[in-house]
Amino acid sequence: MKNYRNLTIKELHELLVKKEVTPLELTKEALELAKKDTNNAIEYLMEKEALEIASNLKEPEVNNPLWGIPFIIKDNMSTKDVPTTASSNILNGYVPLFDATVVTKLKEAQAVPICKATLDELAMGGTGTTGHLGTTYNPYDRSHKHLVGGSSCGSAALVADGVTPLALASDTGDSTRKPASYAGLVGFKPTWSRISRFGLFPFAPSLDTIGFFTRSVLDSAYTLNVLAGRDLNDSTSSTKEVEDYTRLLNEPIKGKKIAIIKEINEATSDKTLLDLFAKTVKELENKGAEVHYVSVSRHLLETLFPTYFVISCAEATSNNANLDGVKFGPAYDGATYQEVMTKARTKGFSELIKRRFVIGSYALMRENQNELFLRAQKNRRRIVEEINKILEEYDLIYTIAAPSVAPTFDNASDKLSDEYLIADNHLVIGNFTGLPSITIPVGFENDLPLGVNIMGKDFHEAEVLQLANKIEEITGLYGLVAKEGK
Repeated sequence: MKNYRNLTIKELHELLVKKEVTPLELTKEALELAKKDTNNAIEYLMEKEALEIASNLKEPEVNNPLWGIPFIIKDNMSTKDVPTTASSNILNGYVPLFDATVVTKLKEAQAVPICKATLDELAMGGTGTTGHLGTTYNPYDRSHKHLVGGSSCGSAALVADGVTPLALASDTGDSTRKPASYAGLVGFKPTWSRISRFGLFPFAPSLDTIGFFTRSVLDSAYTLNVLAGRDLNDSTSSTKEVEDYTRLLNEPIKGKKIAIIKEINEATSDKTLLDLFAKTVKELENKGAEVHYVSVSRHLLETLFPTYFVISCAEATSNNANLDGVKFGPAYDGATYQEVMTKARTKGFSELIKRRFVIGSYALMRENQNELFLRAQKNRRRIVEEINKILEEYDLIYTIAAPSVAPTFDNASDKLSDEYLIADNHLVIGNFTGLPSITIPVGFENDLPLGVNIMGKDFHEAEVLQLANKIEEITGLYGLVAKEGK
């Protein structure tokens, strides 16, 4: 059997249209690769479902790039008749009665689901270490010393390892875009409400957005064309008309005004990353873009993480109250509802989740709300206003995605340093503002990927993809997969 593991959706589509490969052959290869996964990235293998769908795909759909393409589903998205646990013991054995809208749309596009992917438990976390199956590893390091990031760790690891060219993910703080940086992928979080969240297990709904991993910017545009749009099952989904997100990809960027927040770059000491970033800036200027450094209060940027933590924990506490051993979760004996609930939540959640729920509950207590939750919400508004002020003058904001390559699991960063508070957590700006944001590869350091990020105005996904495509042309980095056996 030929090896298709490093091809993009576009390249696979061309082969499918020419009938040089069939959906069934691609599906069988993806399933075999998934079975050989050594990164602990899979919650449930959908072998029966995948083979049945692929076997019925006979005549290629020329104008449908996702026809016959295998894809991965993050395990916090509902899948009908397929176990869905959000990598939490409290949901062991839960089998939904319906598909999430994004899953339905991909199936309607004749894409083929391969498996459910691991995540940080209930999508809370950024390391890929808190799911109930244990740690998920970065495929670029076969010695398993480097993390792949989270919470969408399994989705990122499987695309980076060549299992499929597409994976669904979710993004509440940077859970799609940070792993994309660590795994050499394109990770896209569109505007909040652009994609329906029906069937996505809620973490912090004012921040939650469904995103996805691909191996090229064009593939991301193809995917957004399918997933974007109003959904009557999700009252928060936008009624704004869906456009063709590929339409600007090859248009020149002459005259585009691009802002770089200098305090974010200054917060990292990685010279290789900064040099690669500077080279792309020079090339963008050569293509006619106007690139300027702008300043944002360092003090305000240092509040990003604590603001996110208070808001997300508070929303998570409320949204996961139904995981109580009665409505959802394993049933335990008890004389009262409170006893049943206490047993279920004590045994069903990891220590990290319990801590977040305690923090969230504390922030929401009447006597604490003004000082914690409402103060965090007011600060979020200040951050949003600052970014909107920049985007009144500029079309796009361009930054590094993360301060370095993927850290090792034993790397204890200084949680009070600017590198951690700013360079490591600034992608949450895209969630506070709800703006479209994409991470793409920019280079390598010690054979590990480095990434950059682009953020644009709300519902200007086409412009974000346009700039991302120009940077991809500059770097030549697309279709990346981790080397086998490295």
